[in-house]
Amino acid sequence: MNAIAWAVIISITVIMVMSLVSFIRGGNIRKRGKDTRFSAEIFYTLLVIYLIVLLGFGLVYFVLSMNHVLLVDNAKLQDTSITDSLMRSFYFSGVTLMTIGYGDITPIGFGRFIAVIQALIGYILPAAFVLNLVQTNQNNGESK
Repeated sequence: MNAIAWAVIISITVIMVMSLVSFIRGGNIRKRGKDTRFSAEIFYTLLVIYLIVLLGFGLVYFVLSMNHVLLVDNAKLQDTSITDSLMRSFYFSGVTLMTIGYGDITPIGFGRFIAVIQALIGYILPAAFVLNLVQTNQNNGESK
């Protein structure tokens, strides 16, 4: 793999990690004097984190597919255009993040390890969301 591909992958990874760490630590979420169980701010933060992770991993899969670490459709290696490859990468990223996958697209080689990491993040994010919400409510209850 060339240096540009590695630089792109590392940059995307740093952005995703920083976003995840910011979310898990609570970021800049503050209660605005309301006593509610649902925080729209936390929900939108979670939504943005999911989008960042989905798009970030999608770009990583795309960059890897341009460097011959491929995603295979229905167990068949197919040549696709750059646009098709980008769309398949985002689709695979979304399916991997939100579920354990449909099986229609399969990673090959190093892509399998990346897919496992993404699936793990997809499972951990909801738990981190709930934990963050509980901690925010407890902290607000103690400060009253």
